[in-house]
Amino acid sequence: MIKKQKKNPYTEVCTLGQHIYMSANKARRVINQIRGRSYEETLMILELMPYRICYPVFKLVYSATANASHNMGFKETSLVISKTEVNEGTAVKKLKPRARGQNYLIKRPTCHINIILKNISL
Repeated sequence: MIKKQKKNPYTEVCTLGQHIYMSANKARRVINQIRGRSYEETLMILELMPYRICYPVFKLVYSATANASHNMGFKETSLVISKTEVNEGTAVKKLKPRARGQNYLIKRPTCHINIILKNISL
């Protein structure tokens, strides 16, 4: 008698980076480049791009891959970035002193980045 192996119903791993000091539009510029690419190709792209957001995105992709290999047992070579999204976060507001004792409001935008990796070997 042949036994059927159960397929793992969980084929996706996601990570969420919150409150990253960058505007959402600048982060989308990089995120749109890596959507649908393999893990190795994504790491090469992020290392060669000259933008400041590349390092936090690199850390998120690396963290998602580490979670996938440790918790789910997936191989790194079979992972593909299936979904990515960037949402606006809260703006950090600071007051800076200006001329004649007045205040000037400085808003530093933040963003939340969500990356979902999918296992294509199954």
